Amino acid sequence: MSGRTEGSPGTARRSLVVGSGFVGSEIARRLVAEGHEVTLGSRGRPAVAPEGYRAGWRPLDATDARACERVVAAVAPRTVVLVHGPSDVTWCEAHPEEAAAAHRAATAHFAAVPGLDRIVMISTDNVFDGRCAENVESTPTAPANAYGVAKRAAEEVLLSGAASPATALRVSLVYGHEPAGGGKWLNFFASCAHRLARGEPVEAPADQWTTPVLVDDVAGVVALLLAHEGDLPPVLHLGGPERVSRATWAREIARALDVPTALVRPVPRAAGRYASRPENTCLSSTLLPAVPGMDAVPLQGVAAAAEALAARFLRSGSTASATPMRTAVPSPVSREGRMPPPDASTGSEAGRTADVESGDRPDGHDDDVSMPPH
Repeated sequence: MSGRTEGSPGTARRSLVVGSGFVGSEIARRLVAEGHEVTLGSRGRPAVAPEGYRAGWRPLDATDARACERVVAAVAPRTVVLVHGPSDVTWCEAHPEEAAAAHRAATAHFAAVPGLDRIVMISTDNVFDGRCAENVESTPTAPANAYGVAKRAAEEVLLSGAASPATALRVSLVYGHEPAGGGKWLNFFASCAHRLARGEPVEAPADQWTTPVLVDDVAGVVALLLAHEGDLPPVLHLGGPERVSRATWAREIARALDVPTALVRPVPRAAGRYASRPENTCLSSTLLPAVPGMDAVPLQGVAAAAEALAARFLRSGSTASATPMRTAVPSPVSREGRMPPPDASTGSEAGRTADVESGDRPDGHDDDVSMPPH
């Protein structure tokens, strides 16, 4: 299959985003705003209709080679962004072979497309074992868990066999506003903010560190990479400007919401669903700042971003159920973020204190791949 349509008008800015969750949808919005003709591909229709921001959507099981060929033929993209799952860390830990197979297959199908201007695959900081407080592009990989193993395998598939220019963009924990009660896991920030806005206590690990990156910044960097006309490094890192523990971050969210910081209860990561997360999921970059235009994408720190986002959570009233929901689906520089595949383990609320995690991964949406029921 080929992504090139020689001489056809309107193809130069045509983009396909594989994965329509939190990060994929935000990337699509940003690309539309910058003049791209964007189509999202995923198993289930996005929660927010792409037509509302002038994007399109096509059903896609990215593990199905023929389905990928049909979408590429129909869309004729010049650029492709891979934001596919499954990416819930806990689910992947319980189903490592299925997770790895899905990531390898989906990546291989799009890596085989010749004639594209560029492919960008969103990867993860979980390709590192967490022993270092800082990981740059040259740091040797040592996946911390099954999700990291799956994403590292996908990176190798992309970078060893891509028929078009390709870059793996590793991101730290991605966050931003999401409405409550959307029938899916929320990113860490949103889940925490909704609970705190309702005056509910939350538990957050004091011994799990990350470099959180705002979803707007991820979208901005992806748009910049797609627009770049020269060569790019095969691997780039995107993390936020600060290294914080989840407990410290949750307290910043409480302060921005003007609720008591005592509502945040620090716990050890081993006490809950964070046990499979590395101690450090932190990224920094020696290469991304050199990409022309990066100075136009200032990365926001956690306190400033919390202040900017707080009003949206207070306005919403955060009235939806405190417990994260699952929906069965038809089978400058330093990110991650959410919904588990069908029948994935979810963790539960203990007493009146909620573990606010919703699933760690770049996109937090798995409806671009078909997972068997369990």
